[in-house]
Amino acid sequence: MSLTRLNDTRFEEVIYDNGEPCLVIFSRKTCHVCKEVVPMLEELQPKYKGKFGFYYVDVEEDKELFQRFSLKGVPQLLFFNKGEFKGKMAGQVEDERVIDKIADVLES
Repeated sequence: MSLTRLNDTRFEEVIYDNGEPCLVIFSRKTCHVCKEVVPMLEELQPKYKGKFGFYYVDVEEDKELFQRFSLKGVPQLLFFNKGEFKGKMAGQVEDERVIDKIADVLES
């Protein structure tokens, strides 16, 4: 997986300390839908290099983060900018929806 993994400490640094515009996918290695969504995000990632971050959290290894946001099921994509939560998407998402949401986040 070429997305950068976040644990609790790195999550705090990236999202709140740096305030980077980004998305974080909460996924599980055994999730079939995650195995479709993650490669799509990996394909989008180079288009936003230096402008928008792409990260993932393994919900089995970092349960606290998953629980902090009261998420139900995976995959869940959470969007952030300047330390603020900007929305989420769940399940099988189309790349056009993700691209549109990234544009919204970058404008906010």
